Amino acid sequence: MSKFGELIESTIPVLLHFCDDDNPLCQEMNVVLRTVASDLEDNARIVKIDIDKNKELSDALRIKEVPTLMIYLNGEMKWRQSGSQTSNDLISILQEYC
Repeated sequence: MSKFGELIESTIPVLLHFCDDDNPLCQEMNVVLRTVASDLEDNARIVKIDIDKNKELSDALRIKEVPTLMIYLNGEMKWRQSGSQTSNDLISILQEYC
């Protein structure tokens, strides 16, 4: 989990996408997040986290539903939402922290 601490200490917003690749909603979110990453370029970082490969982290953060999205800035969680989001909504939310 020390790598997680380093990851979220970023001075730019970090959007974490907790997912399961077998879940259709997660697959849809992958497409949405590619658009978000393209639009925001270096102003935000997007990290996909497979809940099956990162069970300890998922349990620690109480991930109960996928997709779950979180935004961290300077080590602090700023936003969390489960379920699908649109690219426009995510871009607007991330821009609040850029």
